[in-house]
Amino acid sequence: MLLYAVIAINLALVFYSIGVWSEKLQGTLKKWHLVIFWTGLAFDTLGTSLMSELAQGGFKFNFHGITGLLAIILMLVHALWATYVLIRNDERAKSSFHKFSIFVWVIWLIPFISGAILGMAG
Repeated sequence: MLLYAVIAINLALVFYSIGVWSEKLQGTLKKWHLVIFWTGLAFDTLGTSLMSELAQGGFKFNFHGITGLLAIILMLVHALWATYVLIRNDERAKSSFHKFSIFVWVIWLIPFISGAILGMAG
């Protein structure tokens, strides 16, 4: 199960990074970015769920656990907000959305990196 969890978390990194940085480079939020954001969230949720099953006692109230929970919540808010912006078709919001995307991506990297370090140390 560890292998599947690691694959899922790394796919989340790939999808989320592609979505965030292509949105930034293209200068506007597009529908395909939204699909990539939701896909990244799905892989992150799957990987986190699998890792939680492997962890003794499930969720840990520590740095990694708290930042991981925050990251998933922010990813969900990010995907929902992107959905809203595209439905409204607000050009100004679409062209500045990358600022929020990059913020969420950076926050998401914190538990990704701390998880990798904890995994190597364990």
